[in-house]
Amino acid sequence: MIRFFRLPLALALSLIAVPLTLAQAARSQAQSNDSRPAQGPEISALALHTDEKKKNAEKPPASDEATSPVDKNEPVVADPLVRMLIAKGVLTEFEGRSISTSGTPVEQRDRLAALLREKGLISNAEFEAVRTVAPSGGATALTPASSPEGTSALKLEQQTTPKPAPTPAVIAAVAPLRVLQVDPPKREGLIPDIKLGSGARLKLYGFFKASVIHDSSSPGGNDFPLPLFLGDTGPNGSPEFHIKARAFRLGANFEWLDPAPKTVITGRLEFDFEGDFTRVNNRNISSIRSSQPSIRLAWGRIDRAFTEKTTGFALFGQDWSPFASSTVPNTIETTAFHLGYGNTWERVPQFRFGLNYNAGGKRSLRFQPELALVIPTAGNTPANVADQLGFGERQGPDSERPNIQGRFVTQFQLDRAPGVVPAQLIVSFMQGRRTAIVRAADVPANFRAAFPNGVELDSNQYGLSGEWQLPTRFVTIIGKVYTGEDLRFYFGGQLFSTFNDTAGLTSTAAGPSIDGSTTAVFGLHNGVPTLAPQRPVRGQGGFINLGFPLSRIFGADPKGRNAGWSGYLHYGYDQATARDARRSALTGLPTAGRGKSDVFMGSLFYKLNAFVTFAYEESLFRTRAANNSQFSSGGLPLFRGIPSRETHNVRSEFATIFTF
Repeated sequence: MIRFFRLPLALALSLIAVPLTLAQAARSQAQSNDSRPAQGPEISALALHTDEKKKNAEKPPASDEATSPVDKNEPVVADPLVRMLIAKGVLTEFEGRSISTSGTPVEQRDRLAALLREKGLISNAEFEAVRTVAPSGGATALTPASSPEGTSALKLEQQTTPKPAPTPAVIAAVAPLRVLQVDPPKREGLIPDIKLGSGARLKLYGFFKASVIHDSSSPGGNDFPLPLFLGDTGPNGSPEFHIKARAFRLGANFEWLDPAPKTVITGRLEFDFEGDFTRVNNRNISSIRSSQPSIRLAWGRIDRAFTEKTTGFALFGQDWSPFASSTVPNTIETTAFHLGYGNTWERVPQFRFGLNYNAGGKRSLRFQPELALVIPTAGNTPANVADQLGFGERQGPDSERPNIQGRFVTQFQLDRAPGVVPAQLIVSFMQGRRTAIVRAADVPANFRAAFPNGVELDSNQYGLSGEWQLPTRFVTIIGKVYTGEDLRFYFGGQLFSTFNDTAGLTSTAAGPSIDGSTTAVFGLHNGVPTLAPQRPVRGQGGFINLGFPLSRIFGADPKGRNAGWSGYLHYGYDQATARDARRSALTGLPTAGRGKSDVFMGSLFYKLNAFVTFAYEESLFRTRAANNSQFSSGGLPLFRGIPSRETHNVRSEFATIFTF
């Protein structure tokens, strides 16, 4: 019996040993002379290896998600462009193999583009252009299931002398700043800087930014603009000068490889140093330069492909809010992002779910509906600082229900010229409630008999927004409009929240809420003790931002130093309904305060290379009072000690930005 198996066993071992021996010889030769295209024994080894895999491929897989046996040989870099980049030292051998290991030629080219962007060799706009415009002649990937025709094509391509990597024929158009993604992440699309023992893959990113700032009027003492009329100023309007470095940002993208090939698991962690300033013995005197790190984003996301055109996702953690955050202006000053001046946005803990449908066509049409359960918030900070440090706020959580948000995105290629990213149209909504609690001990004495257990006051929150991002080869137009009630947490409605509607009440008296952030008003209505309802302050606003690729417009050389010029024009406004603003006396805000704020801005950016950008920005911030005259009920707010209808701040800022 043993003699019967000797010959077949010897033949089987020979079939295994010969390809392995030839492959090892080919690998040794490639390592000794890896600067030339693969030829001779390497091609033969590849062909033999492919033929062996063809025989094994005839066996049925154990399951739908089973994978082929792991080959102990190193993956061969099939793409001549990748081999050339390795030979020139742009890529390492490991990076080249990670690109060519698996996937279609388009997916491999996408991974190459992502790696070149991460190395700073191409810009974000150039990366988007490479991804959206299919390559005219991609390399053929060699996989275990390659056909004989594919192997022949590979041999022919490897025998051809590789051409140098082409320089972009045009300078990329201005790309919108998109904080919420639409395109689903690709499996193994992240080329990591770090691999953890758990299998997680990490890619770091961020920037260093230093700014020189002058404000003609900054009564709050901040290094970022806020609506004016928050209080009186000194005799000169409180001008200020700042040098700021706390905008430094650091983040990491994560990917975990799931056994199911149609499932992609990603995550992101991001923080900056724009938190509170220190008050400790070793940095008490130098508090102004010792700001604390603060979390910006921290989420995990699961994507699942249902069909070739449809994917679904679930996101858990802190991310930009679906309501009104999809579009933000291109501006140097990212601290507070023009809050109170027409740019509503937020980052919030949430559970978000959505679908993505790729309709395709000439315009690469996509649709993405989303729905989210978001932490309930009101933006009313407690009067006691210890409470704010302890739990942030409570009028939102006291409503005992989540905030509901959603958005619908339509993405399409508006301008099919090279270097132009897709356009987006977005609509979104928000709905929630807030609750103010007044304890029995805080009810005014004259009304305790009518309200022996204290009271609770509820008010509504809602918001609607429409946003657009329209990139073209000559100008990129982005903007948003919004309207709603109680938009304070989203930095709209001039930062007002609610007011007590005391119409028809007499003998009024106020009691503080449990957190001290608002008051409740009690009074008599036709002699009956009554609690005044709290009404949300209504607000509306929006902005428009124009981005011009100056270097492209004036025909600069894409390879020259003048390829990095761009300019921006911006106008934004935000307002509270004047009637509501005038009636906010008992909320702790001025009786006759802000009614409307707007901003005019122009900026010039020069990108020296993929890592360094210089920028200058000039802005005019204005705030107008809710009242038109000093003789109106409540009068006018003070500026430089004088009742004023309008005030303004001329802001100049120069920044250097080092990206990694």
